[in-house]
Amino acid sequence: MKAKDIRKAGVPAGPALKQALSLMGPASQAGLKKKQIMARLSAIVATPNAFLDDPLFGPLAKTINEERASAAAASNKAPERSEPAPWRMWGADLDPAAIDQMRNACNLPVAVQGALMPDAHLGYGLPIGGVLATDNAVIPYAVGVDIACRMMLTVTDMPVNSLDRNRDALSRALESETLFGAGGAFSKPHDHPVMHRDWDFSPVVRQNKGKAQSQLGTSGSGNHFVEYGVLSLTNDWERLRAGDYLAILSHSGSRGPGSTIATYYWKQAMALHKGLPKQLQHLGWLPLDSDPGREYWQAMQLMGEFAAANHEIIHRKMIRALKTQALMQIENHHNFAWKETHGGREVVVHRKGATPAGPGAIGMIPGSMATPGFLVRGKGEPDSLNSASHGAGRVMSRSAAKNTFAWSNVKKELEVAGVTLLSAGIDEAPNAYKDIRKVMREQADLVEIIAQFDPKIVKMAQ
Repeated sequence: MKAKDIRKAGVPAGPALKQALSLMGPASQAGLKKKQIMARLSAIVATPNAFLDDPLFGPLAKTINEERASAAAASNKAPERSEPAPWRMWGADLDPAAIDQMRNACNLPVAVQGALMPDAHLGYGLPIGGVLATDNAVIPYAVGVDIACRMMLTVTDMPVNSLDRNRDALSRALESETLFGAGGAFSKPHDHPVMHRDWDFSPVVRQNKGKAQSQLGTSGSGNHFVEYGVLSLTNDWERLRAGDYLAILSHSGSRGPGSTIATYYWKQAMALHKGLPKQLQHLGWLPLDSDPGREYWQAMQLMGEFAAANHEIIHRKMIRALKTQALMQIENHHNFAWKETHGGREVVVHRKGATPAGPGAIGMIPGSMATPGFLVRGKGEPDSLNSASHGAGRVMSRSAAKNTFAWSNVKKELEVAGVTLLSAGIDEAPNAYKDIRKVMREQADLVEIIAQFDPKIVKMAQ
């Protein structure tokens, strides 16, 4: 085959054309006819990511991707803004480094509006508690590494005094039906409809399907937890009468697969925007109308379904083990991006450690292992981009907490709060977090409190 034939298949002139020419001999030796080669080249030009693992044509697919990335980087270079996109923050005494990160993010050429929640603290690129609306662009690190991390609350029909009468049995159920840790995986994997979705649209997604299967129904490390507690309703709400209920609350995300996928697309975004100033380098973006942007968006949606499946399996197993019934379940996620309309235009709203709080939206905002969380209803504040905090927020880093707290003191605090701790790291000590009641007061214009949840039996990764 000649160069003009290869060009007819859509292969661009330059390195890709040279690469394709070098593959013609091996392709013929592999028994491919000219018609088959032309069809294969056309398919590679259309979807190069689908052929990255092809033993023969993989190098060509990689070259085409690299050329497109370089072209996109050149076209995406934008002059620095004359002024940052408008943004507002909630709360006092916020981490100055987090404020700087929010201010920097609003200087991105694609930034439209920002908001900083009262639980804000330093993150990668965008602060935890940061909300950023962008124009036709998704920023992998503004979504976060733990894509679609979420909360799920199940209100049970078990009497509240079961916590005291059956504390040992409840603890055993929690220990036996859940699994924690960064590498936590079941030897006999669960199944769920999410595993029968399309996992083949991207090499990195396809490569992580097996890990996802083994980690279904598990929680990660850090601040992820499953716990029993008492949900206290002052007034009737939905199908629940005012009163106290024994409830199960969980917090976790898309586990190892989500982290790997986030890192993969973040590197692509970084490669597209190598000219960004140092303080913005983690905030490379993917245009939604580009192949990488569409791929990441699809991967993010899938990780959202996967994270939801993890919680669904955990709660289903707990309910079954306890021989109880679920009176109500609610869930909400953070570390995600949504297409929404604000100010009369469609934007992509990234909520990194921030809870959706549109008008009437129901969410759960936890405190710490020894302090309450709150079931809330969103008020739809436009300046917050319909968002609220996703928790209390840390006041010190994990390393600082490890060097500050001792279990002897933490156990006394837990005893006073009536909390049984099955496992956790000392970096999750209650005093490593802000005062959740203060955080809730600081966002009273963002959410209305429906009920209070007080933890009683808590399990986290050690």
